Amino acid sequence: MPHIGSKPSSDERCWRIQSCQRHNDRMHTARSWILCLAVAACGTAFSGCAAVALTAVGVGMATGVSHTLGGIVYKTFAAPQPKVRRSTVAALGRMQIKVVESKQDGNREVITARASDRNIEVEIESLTPNTTRVAVTAIKDGGIIRDAATATEIILQTEKLVGTG
Repeated sequence: MPHIGSKPSSDERCWRIQSCQRHNDRMHTARSWILCLAVAACGTAFSGCAAVALTAVGVGMATGVSHTLGGIVYKTFAAPQPKVRRSTVAALGRMQIKVVESKQDGNREVITARASDRNIEVEIESLTPNTTRVAVTAIKDGGIIRDAATATEIILQTEKLVGTG
């Protein structure tokens, strides 16, 4: 044992370095276990959210329907605007959604409709003579909550009718 004020011998320095390395190795192992446990806990806690998110992504990908964070659902059809318009109006009728108003503005038309407590807006835009983009927004009364499920179904029903009509 060195005296106060004296320098440690080379053997004592080696022992201290080895001791610190063993201590660091144990601390690193402990940190690794804590990190693994934290990741496992988060994975378990959020596993339901991941399943819902993956399901939503899967549904959107399978149908070819795109969603925005603002609740707008849209799809581009390889069909002329008049055909897509007829199919959209027929889809709304099939779903017993009442068309309130229709406005034409250049190459785009906006159809306003109403179902129960939802205001629905369908924008049909001609991109080329044979390509039409449809965007649907369904807003619950009050204007805060958007109903992507209803908007998606309108597009899916329109898609069925475009394919057969």
